[in-house]
Amino acid sequence: MKLLLLLLAFCCLSLSRCEEKNVPYDYSATIECLGNPNKPQYNGGIIVNPDLQNGSQGWSQMGNTKVDFTEFGGNKFVIARGRNQSYDSVSQKVYLEKGLLYTFSAWLQVSQGNSPVRAVFKKNGEYKHAGSVIAESKCWSMLKGGLTVDESGPADLYFESEDTTAEIWVDSVSLQPFTQEEWNSHHKQSINITRKGAVRIRAVNSAGEPVPNATISIVQNRLGFPFGCSAGSNILGNQAFQDWFTKRFTVTAFENEMKWYSTEVVRGKEDYSTADAMVRLFKQHGIAIRGHHIILDDPKYQLSWVTALNGPDLYNAVKRRVDSVVSRYKGQLASWDVVNENLHFSFFENKMGPKASYNVFEQAHAVDPTTTMFMNEFNTLEQPGDGVSSPARYLQKLRELQSIRAPGNIPLGIGLESHFFSTPNIPYMRSALDTLGATGLPIWLTEVDVAAPPNVQANYFEQVLREGHAHPKVTGMVTWSGYNPKGCFRMCLTDGNFRNLPTGDVVDKLLREWGGLRGKTTGLTDADGYFEASLFHGDYDLSIAHPLTNSTASHSFKLTSDDYHPSPTVVRV
Repeated sequence: MKLLLLLLAFCCLSLSRCEEKNVPYDYSATIECLGNPNKPQYNGGIIVNPDLQNGSQGWSQMGNTKVDFTEFGGNKFVIARGRNQSYDSVSQKVYLEKGLLYTFSAWLQVSQGNSPVRAVFKKNGEYKHAGSVIAESKCWSMLKGGLTVDESGPADLYFESEDTTAEIWVDSVSLQPFTQEEWNSHHKQSINITRKGAVRIRAVNSAGEPVPNATISIVQNRLGFPFGCSAGSNILGNQAFQDWFTKRFTVTAFENEMKWYSTEVVRGKEDYSTADAMVRLFKQHGIAIRGHHIILDDPKYQLSWVTALNGPDLYNAVKRRVDSVVSRYKGQLASWDVVNENLHFSFFENKMGPKASYNVFEQAHAVDPTTTMFMNEFNTLEQPGDGVSSPARYLQKLRELQSIRAPGNIPLGIGLESHFFSTPNIPYMRSALDTLGATGLPIWLTEVDVAAPPNVQANYFEQVLREGHAHPKVTGMVTWSGYNPKGCFRMCLTDGNFRNLPTGDVVDKLLREWGGLRGKTTGLTDADGYFEASLFHGDYDLSIAHPLTNSTASHSFKLTSDDYHPSPTVVRV
């Protein structure tokens, strides 16, 4: 009977969605712990009694726990007490449909200290993690996440925490489904606001009179949105590779050549010759470089001589490394990845103490104070089940870095490697970006690739790139990698003859959509000599031809996010 009612409710929901097209997406996220929770997003979506105003309606217990529906200060919520298992909590049965994209949010609190709490959907014996937050006592924290399902059917939503001594308090729950059409419309809406601008051109003659029917041609020379690809030393001396690369990308990161294990194989004998040559090459082509990386916290990638050091010897070696690489490329790079993968690994903290990474950030900033210093981590977007690098854990580390008292504030950035494995959880990716975007710091997808079967890899890769490019808080993307004769990490974009692979075709397809690859816009001026167009941010060359005299004029311009209401560009022709 319950399943029948659930199916009927879903049918009613489907009918209402047919009448209400393109539900707008709410990109907001709250990262502060509040005295009272905000109202549920989307009025709760398909959640019954999302703000607990109607007591237990729609809610039940999960596992062996006592569930209390209570009120404090005018706010109603539910508490799971007496928990013995991680999954002991409150639950609601929902119906999930294949093909829909679900964004999820809830406000959570624990009775003591702070504990990670996850939102889980149990369906056909499988467990879908929708996201997590580090819940605190005495205030409410927002969890934002998302999911999709492989087949339609009922599922149990519940919350879990490994800390069974803590009560879980729940309020303002929302589960909003979107069709793929709606999801795509969010991309278009966001792109129109954050990636494009209006251009208004007026053609006049020597007397200042309007010239109607003048032919307009606008060619984009450079994409405004930083979009790039990693590169290795095999690009040096390879003109075909250089031509393929420089035609497409405006930013790069070196795959190994700037890393410590490449520049100081033997202690005290530094060799930057390869990195220097690559810096010269990319500067010659106007391609920005991300400094990747100063040090890496993963123990398996440490040089043997570094692993053998301890105490003052290790501290001095690290300090010398930071001073050496940062001073060498000071002012030449777009950013630095400072302590790579510092959430998953702790080689330097284990040997030098808990402040090791803080010291490296502080030292790097002292040497190169104007360059943005990035954290760079994997699985923050890719795997909602990886609590080590969840958005909440990422924010926790960021706050610690922001507390460093250095001369001048350290300009920090959020690096998200984006090494996706199999099917990307796109709703979770967007929600994670929402959460991190609430910091106001620059966000880059730094090493985008997808490990998936060949028949779906390019499609998944395209989904990730589209989501990153359309998100209003993402400020740049780098894919990993273009071509390596020894084999790429997970995927290449081109073969050894520099003919695109399917993933490379995705890059070219998107570049053309975004105005890249010297995309051209053409048209005619109207009766008053005006021509208007909506163009992607970037550098452009404008050409105007007079319809009668065959005289021409040219003009170059840059379109940026600052051009909200540009005045007409008047060109005499």
